[in-house]
Amino acid sequence: MIDSGASWLRRAWIGIGWAGIGAVVVLSLIPSPPQLLPVEAGDKAEHMLAYGSLMFWFAQVYVQRSRRLTTAGLLAALGVAIEFVQRDTGYRTFEYADMAADCAGILVGWLLAPPRLPNLYAWSEQFLLPLTRR
Repeated sequence: MIDSGASWLRRAWIGIGWAGIGAVVVLSLIPSPPQLLPVEAGDKAEHMLAYGSLMFWFAQVYVQRSRRLTTAGLLAALGVAIEFVQRDTGYRTFEYADMAADCAGILVGWLLAPPRLPNLYAWSEQFLLPLTRR
């Protein structure tokens, strides 16, 4: 039997991840996105951070290798698709280096995910679910 509290928390965790994907899409397609790292090639670090964070986030709930492979593949496909859409906007550029930075971030996110670092989702279950039962 599935714990309804855990089910709620899992849906919320995944929903926050999807909000992150939405933010990446919007920031990738607006004409003048904010530049967080005002250094040369700072946008590549931003790509790595964005896609690495997404992979790390989803890897908290998708701990099986096959689910992580699927997640990584879908995030990489998103990065590639965004580059093609950017090319067609007329105000953004198409860059293979951005695709590579996305994939590098996905790899780093996977490598930092559990079991190498603690599972934040599992920790949140232990901490938050007892609070909802009071």
